[in-house]
Order: sequence, then structure tokens, then C-alpha cells
Amino acid sequence: MKPELRSIRDKVEAGTRLTDDDALTLYRSRDLIAVGEMADLANRRKNGDRVYFIVNRHINPTNICINRCKFCAFSKSEDEPLAYTMTMEEILSRAEEAQAQKATELHIVGGLHPRLPFGFYLEMLRTLRERFPSMHIQAFTAVEIDYFAQITGLPLPEVISQLKEAGLGSLPGGGAEIFAPEVRAAICPEKIPGSRWLEVMEAVHAAGLKSNATMLYGHVESLESRVGHMRLLRELQDRTGGFQAFIPLAFHPKNTEIAKGFTTGVEDLMALAVGRLYLDNFAHIKSFWIMVGPKLAQVSLHFGVDDIDGTVVEEKITHAAGAQAGQEMGVSDLVTMIRQAGRIPVERDTLYNVVREFPAEGVRA
Repeated sequence: MKPELRSIRDKVEAGTRLTDDDALTLYRSRDLIAVGEMADLANRRKNGDRVYFIVNRHINPTNICINRCKFCAFSKSEDEPLAYTMTMEEILSRAEEAQAQKATELHIVGGLHPRLPFGFYLEMLRTLRERFPSMHIQAFTAVEIDYFAQITGLPLPEVISQLKEAGLGSLPGGGAEIFAPEVRAAICPEKIPGSRWLEVMEAVHAAGLKSNATMLYGHVESLESRVGHMRLLRELQDRTGGFQAFIPLAFHPKNTEIAKGFTTGVEDLMALAVGRLYLDNFAHIKSFWIMVGPKLAQVSLHFGVDDIDGTVVEEKITHAAGAQAGQEMGVSDLVTMIRQAGRIPVERDTLYNVVREFPAEGVRA
């Protein structure tokens, strides 16, 4: 092991917080196995051999969006042929399917529709909560929350309070992309700045709601901007403790305005491992199998990852940009994937309460 990695390994073993320079050294290292071993050590210290998944259902109510981010293949203008907006009946139909599949979570995100009023989203939450009280509603990115504040003129805390009262249980981590202003100017100039994303999440946490945090990598960002992104997440987590999982998202270029190839397996594993090592105040690192594919998600369980998301069922956003993975995975497939990696499968709910733990193969529950 090179001396610079040895010194970082000493910090990891001692539980000492890594610096930005340490994170850059890890990113630039070609010793993927050494970095992975460190991340595995850090992960086992927090989670042992447990690997989490959830039975969930994604619902994307609309792809019509006033923002047309260059990296996004999902968003459409109202007059485009593939533009859609679900009716309440269509949303409820998908929720009924989720309940039949014993889902514990509805994951709802969509575009910033120019004509849907805030009341539509409140009604959606109330109706879903009334009809399906057993399912947690994880909905709306920080970008959507900011948009609700814009169209209503209400202060951010009031918007969040009304959503929470209507049934919002937690937030996903989307819309973060890369916080660096020069990167956002290149890939999503219309989107809220990174500082506003952080402000929204701080308000969400202050309201008693948990959220996740993402980082979109593999487009035009630098390694320095990745580390700067994680530093801001770590600082906010120090203040609020409201983030549950960090989810590095591999950029998918198909049908976008950014001419790049897909990320490599090494790049994906390094993003996950460095995330685990640098973000010492995050309990969970998620390898979203939709993004990196089931095989690499399985390998990532030895690179600091303790969560592979869930059954998903219908994922539109990443598939619009060329995702190679399927859109659904059964519980038995997730359990097998985790077991074959030598780990213990644990079905969780949105807030990481254990629904059921699967014993080792050959052992009766």
C-alpha cells in the first residue's frame, strides 16, 4: 500500500475524520481494492453484515417541467408528444398495485409542472394517506419543495408544515446534482442553486422530517467539486442529523444534451467507497441498483455499501437516459443478491426500522 493510503488507513482504523485532501487522494488512487477494504471496514463498524432493502413503488406523476436541465432526459414541455400528467385515479391505481405487493413506501417525484397548483399535491398526499395508511410517503425533492414555495408565495417552513400535515413522511435526496455553481451553470442553469437545496433540506430536518442526499457524478464535474459537494453535506449533517442515506448517482447520458459516455465500474465503486469513508456521519450508503446495475450493486456491498434500495417496480427518470437495468426486482432476487455477497438481507421501512431479517441460507426463520 502506498504511504499516502497507509496514512488514510490509519485514520480510518482510528475513527478519525478524513480531510478534503484525503478524499481527493482516495479518488485519485488506482488501488481500488485498498480503498474498498477501508470502506468495508468503516461500513462494518456501523452496520455489521446487514444490507438493507425496501419493498417500494416509484410514482412519477408528471414529466412536464419548467426546468429543462441539460443532463435530464425525463423532463418534457407540455406540447411534446411524450409529455404526460397522471390523473389522481392513475396515481391511486399504482398505489393499489403497491399495496398488493406489500410495499411499505411510495416514492413520488416529478417535474415542476407550470399549471398544477399546490393544492393538487396536498390532495394527492391526503388521498394516499387516507386510502393507504400503512404506506410511508417519501415524496418531492428539495427542488419541488422550493417550487411550491415559489408558486404559493408561502415561507418555506409553512410549505413543509402543510405537506407534513397532509401526509408527507420524508424526502428523497434528488436535485442535489453537484453543488458547485460553475457545474450547475453548465448542466442545470435553471435549477435552484446548491445553497438553496441545502437551505430547503435544513428546513425539512428542522420540521422533524428525514431525507436522503444524492450526488450526480460522471458528467462535467471535477473531483474537487465532488469532494466540495460532500463537504457541504457533511457540514449540514453535523448540524441537523437529518440525512439517512447518501446515494451517489451515476450519470446516464442517453437522450441528454451532455455528450459523455457512461461511467465505468471502477468509477462507480470509487464514488460509493469514498462516500462511505468521507461521510462519517451518514449511517447508510446506498448503491441504487437501477443506476449501476444489479451485478455491480452486489459487488459494491464489499465497498462500503449497506443499502441497495428496493423493488422500485416502475422507474422512469433514469431509464429515459438509457439505464440498462430493469425497472423491477422481486424480494427473492434482492435477498439472493445480498446472500450471495455473504451478507445478511434485511427488509427495512423508509426510516430504517426492520420489517424482517432473512436468516442465512439453510436456517429456518
